[in-house]
Amino acid sequence: MCRAFTARAKTSAASHAIGAPADRWAGVHASGIPWDDQSGKRLRQWMGIAPEVFYDERQVAIIPMGFCYPGKGKSGDLPPRPECARHWHQLLLPLLPHIRLTLLVGKYAQDYFLGNTAKSTLTETVIHWADYLPGYMPLPHPSPRNQFWLRRNPWFEQEAIPELQQLVAQVLA
Repeated sequence: MCRAFTARAKTSAASHAIGAPADRWAGVHASGIPWDDQSGKRLRQWMGIAPEVFYDERQVAIIPMGFCYPGKGKSGDLPPRPECARHWHQLLLPLLPHIRLTLLVGKYAQDYFLGNTAKSTLTETVIHWADYLPGYMPLPHPSPRNQFWLRRNPWFEQEAIPELQQLVAQVLA
């Protein structure tokens, strides 16, 4: 389920893994396309872009934190294997010199890219989203299972999403 990208990509979406095995998110595995599910639909809505822009490798580089599905844990997916990001990102990221904005989808991506500037929780990091601009935009996972988080944090879609849409439009212009 790896997807091509080009060195001309201007924004990237870094997230947990490339997708779960069949039948959990059948859309992703049936199509072989990352983010080809309800989570991807919401992520594209948050970005304010159409699928054809999101999947244009000259515009958006989709970068998993791990390049394989790490398996299921007690309360959700296991974390990405740490050696994956350390190994592959040091080879991959230099090939993307034109990235101006990286969407950090979820806590694993936030911790990896933000290092010790990430807050102790995803919510705290996302609350302080403006502190990480212009290069990074921390986001919660857009999964339908995150409805509770979105209801408890209405400021996110009221304040952060309009800014994200404006940033994405500027970067991709």
